[in-house]
Amino acid sequence: MDIGLVLQTDPPARLLVERMKRAEAAGFTHGWTFDSVVLWQEPFVIYSQILAQTRRLIVGPMVTNPATRTWEVTASLFATLNDMFGNRTVCGIGRGDSAMRVAGRHPATLERLSHAMHAIKELAEGREVEVDGTAMHIPWVEEGARLPIWMGAYGPKALALTGRQADGFILQLADPFLTEWMVKAVRAAAVEAGRDPASLTICVAAPAYVTEDDSPAALAHAREQCRWFGGMVGNHVADLVARYGEHSGMVPETLTAYIKNRHGYDYAHHGRAGNPDTAFVPDEIVDRFCLIGPPEAQLARLAELRALGVDQFAVYAMHDAVEATIDAYGKSVIPALN
Repeated sequence: MDIGLVLQTDPPARLLVERMKRAEAAGFTHGWTFDSVVLWQEPFVIYSQILAQTRRLIVGPMVTNPATRTWEVTASLFATLNDMFGNRTVCGIGRGDSAMRVAGRHPATLERLSHAMHAIKELAEGREVEVDGTAMHIPWVEEGARLPIWMGAYGPKALALTGRQADGFILQLADPFLTEWMVKAVRAAAVEAGRDPASLTICVAAPAYVTEDDSPAALAHAREQCRWFGGMVGNHVADLVARYGEHSGMVPETLTAYIKNRHGYDYAHHGRAGNPDTAFVPDEIVDRFCLIGPPEAQLARLAELRALGVDQFAVYAMHDAVEATIDAYGKSVIPALN
């Protein structure tokens, strides 16, 4: 199982680059960032620095969207990085949450997302494609260029699109029951589309907080540092409830039930420990969605996820122990896992 690291592009960028270098030295294979350019710094500028200062790390957004940049710009950004540093990028993409909403826009439709995924991949790999009625290609992209497209999804229609089209699936929670349910949905859609379901890479992303022991005090602190994640996931869940209803059977109630006490969300605190809009998230959800506890607890959950077909676990490190978590994974988790 690969292990990735997910960070926000908060200034100073040099600290993020140093942490990605630290992660590569610890055995992490992927370096991901958020992509919400109003809230944080522009990630593609920073990717060039990460790639220049590492040797093997693969980088990408978790996740970009079809609207912040035009599709040919997104494709050219990835193609340029790959031309400079080898094929060391992945395009994580979704409908758009924070990047769209803080700019007063709505997330993209799945139809628009599907067209964008196709166009970005074709252009970045050197093939001609039609973009908004105009045929185009990037002439300087050399043969052998590759850009995997991994789609983030929760709802049934998005999961189906992932299985039909994407190269990989990004699931932003680490609950084994929900992971199994969603991975099965993605693979079933792949089979229905005539694709090999095993060809899709499965990436689960969630906060991990490594404690020295499993004492109540240590676990309580870890939960408070990771509670923000339940609020972030809750934004997507609220969209699903609005679309399908809470008891439709289209989405597991084990995912939707916990947002009943949710009262709005301020993106000024998005993805940050201490987010005041996440008080509604119970400890049970934090424990289910995140990896909390000493190394043996981390390994136990990772073993469950790997048995469900997860190829990568990406560590969200938005808490007060970023470097300690990187080091703990490098010392006690990654060697034991592999």
